[in-house]
Amino acid sequence: MPVPAAHTALRPLWLCRACAAPWPCATARLTLCREYAHDPVALRVYLCTLLYDAAADLYRLNPYDGPDPKDLFNRFLGWVARLRDGSSGAGPGPPPTAPR
Repeated sequence: MPVPAAHTALRPLWLCRACAAPWPCATARLTLCREYAHDPVALRVYLCTLLYDAAADLYRLNPYDGPDPKDLFNRFLGWVARLRDGSSGAGPGPPPTAPR
């Protein structure tokens, strides 16, 4: 029986090897949150590196109509920026309370 593909990036297209969604797909995001639960800063640094690589790869594939920087940011880092450190990834959490 074949082993299912891991939810990793298929470069240079940056699609998920398992589900063909733009990577990081939902499963990859959950996996990354779990793997980096102890160090959310390292997760952000890692994703910044991958964002840089993805921008270069996708631009090389289509130099005349390259990737939209805002879309790439949201895809690679926007979802992490909305997480609170130590959260489960379920959502952004409650709004901060104002000091009295």
